Amino acid sequence: MSRITHFEIHAEDMNRASRFYTDLFGWKITKWDGPVEYSLIVTGPDTAKGINGGLVKRMGPPPGDGQPVNAYVCSLDVPDLDNRVAKALALGGSIALPKMPIPGVGWLAYIKDTEGNIVGLMQPDSAAA
Repeated sequence: MSRITHFEIHAEDMNRASRFYTDLFGWKITKWDGPVEYSLIVTGPDTAKGINGGLVKRMGPPPGDGQPVNAYVCSLDVPDLDNRVAKALALGGSIALPKMPIPGVGWLAYIKDTEGNIVGLMQPDSAAA
């Protein structure tokens, strides 16, 4: 069995994407000193459950609006889904899939970041129906 150990977010505007994720989730994003335009993302302390990732310069066109999901979608646990969606919108994001219940699990919404990437937000709630 293989576990996901790293993720990458593709961005047309690296600074804009970095601000979005830092302000929305409190991630620490630092430029990597390597041969490509790349930043390292720390999503939390090493003692916490989760993985870290990277932010990479997009080398092609962004995902088109209205297209079906055509890539991995990472979902993040959030304590207050409505608040986090509102914050994403204030930071320049948009709604890709409105809030919906996942019965017995919680509440899920998909947002688009400032680069058009889809991100899942999940508020755990066993009473969701």
